[in-house]
Amino acid sequence: MDFSSFLPFPIEEMPFVFVVLLISFAIHEFSHAFFADRFGDPTPRSMGRLTLNPRVHIDWLGMIFFLIIGIGWAKPVLVNRAKFKSPRLMGIIVSLAGPLSNLVLAFVSLIIYYSLLQLHVFDGVSEGGVKAIKLFFNYMVIQNIFLFILNLIPFPPLDGYRILEDLLPRSMAMKLKAYEQWLFFAILLMVFIPPVRSVTIGPVFALQWPILGMFNQAAELIFGAFR
Repeated sequence: MDFSSFLPFPIEEMPFVFVVLLISFAIHEFSHAFFADRFGDPTPRSMGRLTLNPRVHIDWLGMIFFLIIGIGWAKPVLVNRAKFKSPRLMGIIVSLAGPLSNLVLAFVSLIIYYSLLQLHVFDGVSEGGVKAIKLFFNYMVIQNIFLFILNLIPFPPLDGYRILEDLLPRSMAMKLKAYEQWLFFAILLMVFIPPVRSVTIGPVFALQWPILGMFNQAAELIFGAFR
């Protein structure tokens, strides 16, 4: 039996996915830590999370899961919202910072790729080299859009759930907390059971393609102005 057919990525492309995830997870978690620190919470800094060093942010089990099933996680940044002047508003910004950093990283990666094309950097590069560069930027764009969407799903332990908690009235947020474990199991069902996934988070993940389309249109407009 060819087990590689069950993997989310071709085996020969796994090194590219691995490097992309190292960068993407590090920027995502650093963004949480950066804004929490700026808003007055010393917790991330005291735990050494105010860095772009991937080794600090990577959860290796989460990395393995991402490589073998297409969904994984990094080490969450611990935040003490009580240290913020406006706990709910600043809590939302800190939670949003991670997913938005992935969206920005995806667009910046696409712009860099278009820039390389515009500057004819690929001229004279071997066919294998060009393929490797294209694969890297393809994964940088697609996986970061995916991480943006994934982390905004309002289920624990994702950032979208923390945002929902801060948006809801305190009484409703407390009631929701009692169902956290069931919500966590619900998202596991949506991820691991294909029929459930296809009618729940499947269409949500499909939003990455219109987002990619908008990014491509924006890049073409930007670079079209220089032709």
